[in-house]
Amino acid sequence: MAHSANDNTDSKQRFSSRVDAYREFRPRYPVEVVELLQQKCGLTPASVIADIGAGTGMLSELFLQHGNSVFAVEPNRSMRSACEQLRSQYPKLTCIDGSAEATTMAEHCVDFVTVGQALHWFSLKRARAEFARILQPGGWCAVVYNERRMSGDAFHNGYEKILREFGADYESVRSTYPQQQKLEEFFDDKNGATPVMQQASFPNAQKFDFNGLLGRILSSSYMPQPAHPCYPDMVRALERLFSLGQREGHVRLEYDCVVTYGRLA
Repeated sequence: MAHSANDNTDSKQRFSSRVDAYREFRPRYPVEVVELLQQKCGLTPASVIADIGAGTGMLSELFLQHGNSVFAVEPNRSMRSACEQLRSQYPKLTCIDGSAEATTMAEHCVDFVTVGQALHWFSLKRARAEFARILQPGGWCAVVYNERRMSGDAFHNGYEKILREFGADYESVRSTYPQQQKLEEFFDDKNGATPVMQQASFPNAQKFDFNGLLGRILSSSYMPQPAHPCYPDMVRALERLFSLGQREGHVRLEYDCVVTYGRLA
C-alpha cells in the first residue's frame, strides 16, 4: 500500500536510507538565526533548547556552537544516530527518541522550541499543544526553513523541473510546506486579532561541484535512488543542467532562510 506524503508513520521513516546524503548535502543554517533570537527573544548561551524533528542535528549544531544545552528530539533511529555523533564534540547535546506530538520531555523544561525544515511533517494541533507543554511560561518557538529559490534563472528553473519530473511525490510533499496562514494559526493564541508571530529572512546558498549537486538531490526523500529505473535518466538530466549552469566547475543553489518566531501562549 502506498503512503501519502502526509502519512505520519511514513514521514518518520522516509529519510532512513538518505541519512548520509542529508547530513552532507543539505544546506546549513546561517548564524543570523542565532543573532535574531538573541536580539528579539533574549536567547543566551544559558537558554535550554528542544530542537524538534532534529534529524541529523543541523539546526541543533547551530545552538550547540552558541553554547546552549540542546535536546534533539527525533523519531527516526538512523537520523538520530547521525545526530548522536555530534555528542563527541558537543557534550551539551542530548538526543531523545520522541516526536513533535509526544516528545517524552518533562513539563516546562525548556526556554526555546526550535523546528528546522520539519514542521510540514507534524500534526500541527497536537505538536503545538506539546510545545506549549514543554516550554517554560513565556518561552519562545522558532520555525526555520531554508526556502529554495524555485525560479528566476535557467539553473534554478531547471533544478525545479528535474524535481517535478523525477520526484515520486514531490508535488504532494511541497504542498504540505506551511503557508503563511498555517503558520499564523500555529502561533496565534486566539486571544487577540493580531497574530503573535514575527518573521525574518536571511540569504543563504550552497556551492556545489557535480557530485555535490547529485548528493543534494539524493537527500530529498522523493527522488529516485541508484537502484530505481528512473535514476540514470535523472542523472543525465542533472549532468545537462550542471554543464549549462556551472561557472569554474561549480553551481550555486540559492535559498531564503525564513525564521518564524513567537511565544506559544
